[in-house]
Amino acid sequence: MHRLLVSLLSALDALVAAVVGVAVAVAPLMVLWFVVFGTPDLGAIWQTSAAIWHLGHAVPLAITLPAEYLAQAGIDPSLASFVLSLAPLGFAAFTFLFAARSGARAARAGAWLTGVATGTIVFTAFAVGVALTSAAEVVSVSLWQAVLFPSAFYASGLLAGAVRVAWTDGDEGIVDSIRLRLDRAGHAWPEVPGLIARGTALVVTALLGAGALLLAIALVVRAPQIVALSQSANLDGFGAVVVALGQMLYLPTLVLWAVAFLAGPGVGLGAGAVVAPGGTQLGILPGIPVLGVLPESSSPWLLALALLPVAAGAAAGWAVRSRLSPRGSSADAETTGILVALTGAIALFSALAAALLAVLATGSLGPGRLAGIGPDAAAVAIAIGVEVGLGAGILLLAPRRGAGAGRDTAFAPDGDRSRR
Repeated sequence: MHRLLVSLLSALDALVAAVVGVAVAVAPLMVLWFVVFGTPDLGAIWQTSAAIWHLGHAVPLAITLPAEYLAQAGIDPSLASFVLSLAPLGFAAFTFLFAARSGARAARAGAWLTGVATGTIVFTAFAVGVALTSAAEVVSVSLWQAVLFPSAFYASGLLAGAVRVAWTDGDEGIVDSIRLRLDRAGHAWPEVPGLIARGTALVVTALLGAGALLLAIALVVRAPQIVALSQSANLDGFGAVVVALGQMLYLPTLVLWAVAFLAGPGVGLGAGAVVAPGGTQLGILPGIPVLGVLPESSSPWLLALALLPVAAGAAAGWAVRSRLSPRGSSADAETTGILVALTGAIALFSALAAALLAVLATGSLGPGRLAGIGPDAAAVAIAIGVEVGLGAGILLLAPRRGAGAGRDTAFAPDGDRSRR
């Protein structure tokens, strides 16, 4: 009965997450359609909402413009078909965070495997239903991508939330057996996986916060350019609202661009155009108002932004070292091994997280030079790994004052820095 209740609650969570995600697209479209056209076309609204939901979960959309529209707009027929794949990550972020909450609750109930399995199955079933009922002539998606990508975001959130709680509180199952094996290693090794996760999470959170702050500053500084682009588009009320809502959904993506910028590699805008602290080269950009946030030139002083990932690594190193507790032998070789392992692991996993986020923030916004824009995942991963590793190493590997010969106070519990 206990597992049945967990299954029911996990299924309900999955259904709510999926429905709310689609409703975020359906509700404004319904209102706008009613205001502008009168009687809503429910079929068109559903197809459009599903396409937005799919794109928000990194599902590429294949766009095929009808011939009559090309003739009326005077568009080159060679540009009639293109792929739209730059995701408005607000949808994916909501799905992941909602799933993490559900997974954590299942873990607290002592049945996280059941909760993860049930939630994933229900969300996948919903994704299948959306994919099968939203086919359209203008916009099409690959069925396997439309099912797999949204489900992967939800399943990864479930696992992240469940494993975090199970590792902290115990689960009398897989996680506890892993911890038991680590406990047999002695010293502070059993704490290492949790400390690596804590340090990596701190780094990623700090980088996202720094990126959001940098984007906010850029929006204020570049506000005149954004307003000018908005005015030059000559949009009516309906168009202005649609563009504004679309730009809001892309704010998380722009935050990831800002992270790539402060890390150093910057953001590629296709056809050799790039925006980076070391140099900016802009070509002709589409008249999307929010792209006015991109600077037209760079200053060497902006290279100092690379200190922010270093500071994030240092903060993670301080947080991790302050939580190490004494276990068994305090031999210098083993102590140094643990600190080196923590430094390398935090740098590595931070780099992998940065690479994943860069991939999610890269894609196509249209035909031609817009077919591939966003940060270079490999370059961002290398830059973040080096910068975070440097900062973490400074705090983790530097000797502590008061450490006597043959001893290291790094493993003293919080509030106790006396010699042992």
